[in-house]
Amino acid sequence: MPITLTENAARRVHKFLGDGGERYLRLGVTQSGCSGFSYVLDFVDAPAENDVVFESQGVKIVVDRDVLPYIDGTELDYTKEGLNETFRFHNPQAEAWCGCGSSFSVAGRNG
Repeated sequence: MPITLTENAARRVHKFLGDGGERYLRLGVTQSGCSGFSYVLDFVDAPAENDVVFESQGVKIVVDRDVLPYIDGTELDYTKEGLNETFRFHNPQAEAWCGCGSSFSVAGRNG
């Protein structure tokens, strides 16, 4: 399944990327938090050798092939409520989340 962005997320990412040539949004995970994994967002100039490339809403997204099973099918959204703004991850692979919402676990995968 592809990695996708909502219109709000794409608008926000485009603001970060600006017009500085072709750049990619890297979506990944790291072992962290009480549930096992946390999301990582970064911007890169080119995909790495082991990356899978997706495109959604005009944004090119790269994901390491080894990380893809943890986030396959994830939709990235962006919300702003008053002074609070954040990216939200709608991940069909996640089976549990920590109470603070900063980490998640995936069935059969240990953090």
